[in-house]
Amino acid sequence: MTARDARLHAFRSDLADARLKGEVVADRFVAGRPARISASVADVRKAPRPDAGVNTQLLFGDDVLVFEVAEGWAWIQAERDGYVGYVADTMLGGRDHAPTHIVSVPRTFLYPGPDLRFPVSGQLSIGSMVMVTGAAETRGTHYALLPSGEALIAGHLQPVAETAADYVAVAEMFLGTPYLWGGASGFGIDCSGLVQLAMRMASRDVLRDSDMQAATIGEPLDPGPEFSGLRRGDLVFWKGHVAVMTDAETMIHANGHTMLVSREGLKDAVARIGYLYGGPTGFRRP
Repeated sequence: MTARDARLHAFRSDLADARLKGEVVADRFVAGRPARISASVADVRKAPRPDAGVNTQLLFGDDVLVFEVAEGWAWIQAERDGYVGYVADTMLGGRDHAPTHIVSVPRTFLYPGPDLRFPVSGQLSIGSMVMVTGAAETRGTHYALLPSGEALIAGHLQPVAETAADYVAVAEMFLGTPYLWGGASGFGIDCSGLVQLAMRMASRDVLRDSDMQAATIGEPLDPGPEFSGLRRGDLVFWKGHVAVMTDAETMIHANGHTMLVSREGLKDAVARIGYLYGGPTGFRRP
């Protein structure tokens, strides 16, 4: 039997993903049932309890596999990045509609119909995927219509096949977004969530946690003396933290210092972080 990261492989002593049979020990193996996140943002928890810590979040339209539903909780694995955890079973729906569009602005509102004067019926984060079935115009504002009859501002969406050219520009859209441990949406985000979601909008799927990203994204990089070899888009890692270089000297990161997504000079960050957590542990170029 080989060691498996429980964050990325669904196995417990009593139950495991059927694809892991012969690789892990469990009392029972089951095939995951396809489902889709139907909530605006779904917290993925470490355990099936409302007070359990949040490891990450999934967005409206994200596809998952469900291995168990019990007492209001579903044990799931996200298909996009493989992350395993527990979500409230009320946040799951079927895969009745193939998504056609993705939210391309940090946050947007859902309306019960095509009129911005209607009371909002919900909100969606950048990266949320929807099926557009029609269009409408009210007082010069264009709307995209969903199967539910709800409406979104059409200019806040792009076809799923379109991608951002520069993932750093996407990350910069999050400036001022509150820091949230485990956050992975436009409503609140953490350091590795920012990297993952920005890259996702540039059509590059990467793993969720900073240690995973430090081991898998791009290639290791020697930053040179005084970090002179760095450029826009390079990643800087500390133990448990990651930042994105916006130019040769400045980075953007979701951080617990400002509790926001903010810009900071790399050398300033190295000095500030160093006395608590040490210096950078690595650099990578996507």
